[in-house]
Amino acid sequence: MKKFDNFKSNLRILEKAQDEDITNEFIKSGIIDKFYIQFELAWKTMKEYLKYEGIVEAKTGSPRDIIKAAYKFYEFMNEDNWISMLNERNDTAHIYDGDAADRLVEKILNSYIDEFKKMEIYIEERYFTEKIN
Repeated sequence: MKKFDNFKSNLRILEKAQDEDITNEFIKSGIIDKFYIQFELAWKTMKEYLKYEGIVEAKTGSPRDIIKAAYKFYEFMNEDNWISMLNERNDTAHIYDGDAADRLVEKILNSYIDEFKKMEIYIEERYFTEKIN
């Protein structure tokens, strides 16, 4: 699936943020922008796989509905973290405060990237690993 391929590709780039100088304003801005893109790819990927599974809520298109449906269906989901990511994504356009940007970058580096990695691993195992019985 193209969305999942894009999700993985963008995640590889976002993971590199952990090696960057986060005191640099340009780097912080880039990390936040990559997070925004990664979140969009994540919920849209979830939506596609939930549709594949026949989950009715996947037809709504609402990121919040998709996250809530995915939480009920997928074991990897930490609903609190994903709702927090959704709220952060909604607020990224309004970050004018350097302290708020610093807090968001810390969350991205210390929590959100791990959530995206869990999603990647789970989807790989569920949909792409050959089952041997």
